[in-house]
Amino acid sequence: MLDRVLILSGCVALCGCVSVFEGTSQDISINTNPTGASCVLERPQLPIGSVVTSPGTVTVRKSKYDITIKCNKPGYQEASYINHSGTSATIAANVAVDLILTAGISSIVDSSTGADNKYDSVVNIMLVPQTDSASATLVPAVATDGTAAPNNAAPQGTIEDRLKRLKALLDAGTITQAEYDQKRDAILAGM
Repeated sequence: MLDRVLILSGCVALCGCVSVFEGTSQDISINTNPTGASCVLERPQLPIGSVVTSPGTVTVRKSKYDITIKCNKPGYQEASYINHSGTSATIAANVAVDLILTAGISSIVDSSTGADNKYDSVVNIMLVPQTDSASATLVPAVATDGTAAPNNAAPQGTIEDRLKRLKALLDAGTITQAEYDQKRDAILAGM
């Protein structure tokens, strides 16, 4: 019986308890709102994985270093999330057994392989729409009253072009339906 205990403790010392039960890698699921973003995972400025189109899952090697997740989608600002490296729950149970059976060797193995660390397994990231890019390109082309361009310059383009730009402002949420109706009537009145 003593031989079996010694063999078992030797195996645990060589493998590491957490390494055996939880492994040295972990899946991280990335969800974005809205979906369809591309995300890159970095650990101290080095890429370690990516999601081409969210939602998606990436398998990463565990480490004591935090992971920065950066997501991009056209029409939205870049969003970032720091997935902090934490201590695995299994490590707490491992400490007592480790000291008795392996004199701390399995904890050293777990620490060196990163197995004693873990990350949030599900990450939800909210993307914020870019408000300046859509409206900045549209606002100068159409005056706020529909008849005069900014700085009192003459309106640009044909009536059809001005109506299309005005509709784009409405679709982008830059102006309300009432403002759109008023400005459309002013453009049509100037025919």
